[in-house]
Amino acid sequence: MTGAPSPTVLIADDHGAIRAGLRIMLESHGVRVVGEAGDGEVAVRNARALRPDVVLMDLRMPGRDGVSATRQIVDESLADVLVLTSFDEDDLVRDAIGAGAVGFLLKTVDAATLVDAVQAVAAGDGVLDPRVTRRALVAARAGAAVQDAEDPPASGLTVREQEVLDGILNGWSNAQLAERLGISVPTVKTHVSNVLAKLGARSRSHAAALARARRRD
Repeated sequence: MTGAPSPTVLIADDHGAIRAGLRIMLESHGVRVVGEAGDGEVAVRNARALRPDVVLMDLRMPGRDGVSATRQIVDESLADVLVLTSFDEDDLVRDAIGAGAVGFLLKTVDAATLVDAVQAVAAGDGVLDPRVTRRALVAARAGAAVQDAEDPPASGLTVREQEVLDGILNGWSNAQLAERLGISVPTVKTHVSNVLAKLGARSRSHAAALARARRRD
């Protein structure tokens, strides 16, 4: 079978058994795990050394936590960060959105969904587990409140950029946006970058949270 190379993944979790389980799930589906980390500091260091496509990030770790590590990894453009979260981590999810994480899955995720999410993030798309979406967006409203509440959610966006933002809110991937809007994937990526810049968002999930929060105000 031909196609894009398998994405590379760094697993960051303080529990060795969980890292081992995630590695088995990913590698059994052809995803290459290039490294592991037991805390946020090691995650950043290994991301610098290994340059994976995706860091699979736990949020609660001893020493440097996953939110701080995510912010550093995103700021240095080392990798995209896909967060594994549980039902009692709403505040951490909000902070991780602000730190630039591009995807969120529950820790109970099955192998097929995990692999699909890793591949989507590596391809430049965002991922939000449907069970996390509502909680993540509600949690992010507090962060959105510090933005200029008088600006409309699409302040300064062109018509095409507004269409792209609407697609992000609907959970469409770059490929789906390209097909629905009749434009190329590289053009979609350019529009997404412009949308993020104009909204002051660090990721697609952050942009969606900001847009939804402003529309409710």
